[in-house]
Amino acid sequence: MISRRTFVASLVPLWLIGCGAADARKRVAFVEAGSESANAHFVEAFRKGLRDLGYEEGRDVTIDVRWAEGRVERFSPLLADLVKAKPDVIVVASSQGAVETRKLVRTTPVVFVGVSDPVGLGVVDSLAHPGANMTGLSRVFGEGLLGKALEALREIVPGATRIAILYNPAGAVEPRVAEAQAAMRSLRLVPTLVEMRDLRSLDDGFAAMRAQRLDAMLVITDPLTLRHRDAIVQGAAEHRVPAVYEFAEFARAGGLVAYSASIAALFERAAVYVDKILKGAKPSELPVEQPTKFELVVNERAARDLGLALPQTLLVRADERIR
Repeated sequence: MISRRTFVASLVPLWLIGCGAADARKRVAFVEAGSESANAHFVEAFRKGLRDLGYEEGRDVTIDVRWAEGRVERFSPLLADLVKAKPDVIVVASSQGAVETRKLVRTTPVVFVGVSDPVGLGVVDSLAHPGANMTGLSRVFGEGLLGKALEALREIVPGATRIAILYNPAGAVEPRVAEAQAAMRSLRLVPTLVEMRDLRSLDDGFAAMRAQRLDAMLVITDPLTLRHRDAIVQGAAEHRVPAVYEFAEFARAGGLVAYSASIAALFERAAVYVDKILKGAKPSELPVEQPTKFELVVNERAARDLGLALPQTLLVRADERIR
């Protein structure tokens, strides 16, 4: 018969092994800027990136995902709650998310995704040498990139000259709005700012466009506009406003045309940064990466509904055609 002391002693190695396995499993906290219903595919792209690197969720890593629902005021409580759990690394999406994280998280390593101007927003010291505890992937913006998007719109609507810029004034998008205005002026287009502070103000925005007889629209993306992309696309269709978007997700939701970096590719690439940090790299030593994959997405069905003919020169350049 095995004595009680011998039985207990025999369990100790198993207990130690169990604790070692639990300790070896890394904890990743993920704060997505939008809603689960609209942006779940971004988180899945990140998970795919980890799988491609050999991580198995539940065995090697746990991922605690929280959703800001397109509201900047949610970032602070979400981050505070996650930090209490002492994650090994935090992944945060959007310019707003990165700005709030910079204020609140000083020691935990942070990987940001989709920040339009990380240096200008004070998130990092420089792209090559981020400093502190944050690094990640930016979105390329500027007159050149926005100019290409606007040129695509002008190919579809050659007579458009007066263009609305639909944006959220609380969305940390001032640099992009300024770049959009400059890009329009360089193309001899006349920009008009139209605010969208919440979903209720969207109808007022379209009414303002109609009252001012604006020809087309550029939508500046932030968590709010991305969350409500279906409503924006539907409003553009109902008011017969040709529109160009910064995220391909808008065109896939029924918008006319989009030109931007591939946001899903950025989330997948974020897994590489997380992998390096989990293996001991410091965020301050990992340069901020800019996107290399861009997408021109054209929605042929939206063009037909608006009575617009898509030029063949545009269609042959499109990375994706939605019929």
